[in-house]
Amino acid sequence: MTVASGDTSLLAPGWAGSAASSTTSDHAYLRALLDAEAALTRAQAAMGLAPAEAATAVTEAAGTGAFDVRSLAERARAGGNPVIPLVADLTKAVGDAHGPYVHRGATSQDILDTATMLVATRTLGPVLADLSRTEQALSRLATEHRDTAMPGRTLTQHAVPTTFGLKAAGWRSLVLDARDRVRAVRESLPAQLGGAAGTLAAFGAYGASDPAGLPEAYAQQLGLRAPELPWHTLRTPIGDLAGCLVFTAGALGKLAVDVLTLSRTEIAEVVEGSGGGSSAMPHKSNPVRSTLIASAARRAPQLAATLYGAMAAEDERPAGAWHAEWEPLRDLLRLVGGAARDAAELAQGLRVRPGAMREHLDLTHGLIVSERLSAELTPVLGRARAKELLARLASEGQPLADAPELADADLDPTHYTGSAGALTDRALERR
Repeated sequence: MTVASGDTSLLAPGWAGSAASSTTSDHAYLRALLDAEAALTRAQAAMGLAPAEAATAVTEAAGTGAFDVRSLAERARAGGNPVIPLVADLTKAVGDAHGPYVHRGATSQDILDTATMLVATRTLGPVLADLSRTEQALSRLATEHRDTAMPGRTLTQHAVPTTFGLKAAGWRSLVLDARDRVRAVRESLPAQLGGAAGTLAAFGAYGASDPAGLPEAYAQQLGLRAPELPWHTLRTPIGDLAGCLVFTAGALGKLAVDVLTLSRTEIAEVVEGSGGGSSAMPHKSNPVRSTLIASAARRAPQLAATLYGAMAAEDERPAGAWHAEWEPLRDLLRLVGGAARDAAELAQGLRVRPGAMREHLDLTHGLIVSERLSAELTPVLGRARAKELLARLASEGQPLADAPELADADLDPTHYTGSAGALTDRALERR
């Protein structure tokens, strides 16, 4: 048996084949590391700290792709991170004349943190596109089913009627909340540059008259935000990333778990557009998109917890806290990237079954509108007697339409959806 090298995501169908699988791969990280190194030399050249020829040489060498990811990974053990062997290989590739300008003045964390910001930026772009597709599909569902009545369920039981339009509008609202958070974080991601202990001292030693201006020049080369301070142990950017990602996973998870409930065989009020098959039962069409999104929503908080825990980073550069971020952050980007892709497909293909919803409104023989009946009977019977009457009828299992006391009552549940339509309209005004 031949086994291909690299991460094939065999056990990760939630993000396999997604844009995030490409933007967070080892090769994508290597590309970001090389981009960070080349930008550093260009920034120093722009400030007169390196020859223009050196910037060109480093950029060209960084773009060749002649770097062995597996070798870098294996040699990273010696120094605890992949930047150290990468600098050695890049310096060799640049050659003796301009090799000294590779990585000059920087520390490994400058490059890896900056590369992480590039990877995050490149991953969040497709996430935002998928969130946009999701909210557009949900907007169409909410508009089409503005007045489609269905049972509202609280604590697993029928409560009072609601509408599918309001439910879909609620899902869309969460997706828009996630979009706004992701967009704000993506626009705020900063480059990292501080040198060995965050003082920029080495750049002054190499001749910079204003070392504090170099991080801005560096950020401009990369399209990232200029950092106010070196953030080696001030991990706000990582905390912000964790927050927007775990929120997005949870927001999409709400959509998924509702669909999982509503698509149960005995409910079947919605159906995924293209369900998955079973290896043993030919009749099944499983809600696979929802399942994978729900899986991501359950994993994401624990990954974010590691990132939040790493914010307690000691000294000017930490031992362990920084290193603990790398894998969970990549996993979180992958999970959310896959979940956003699946959510777009789920929302675009979701099939709604108004007939099943209407049938289920009648399962309790009128009790689903007992709240309204209680309100209408209270002025006549008093609050206690009205409640006692409805409780007795419920316990007897008697259809409310057969009760003499309710002969003139409006028992149509579609007439008791409150302000669901107006609330849906209001929610759809948001852009």
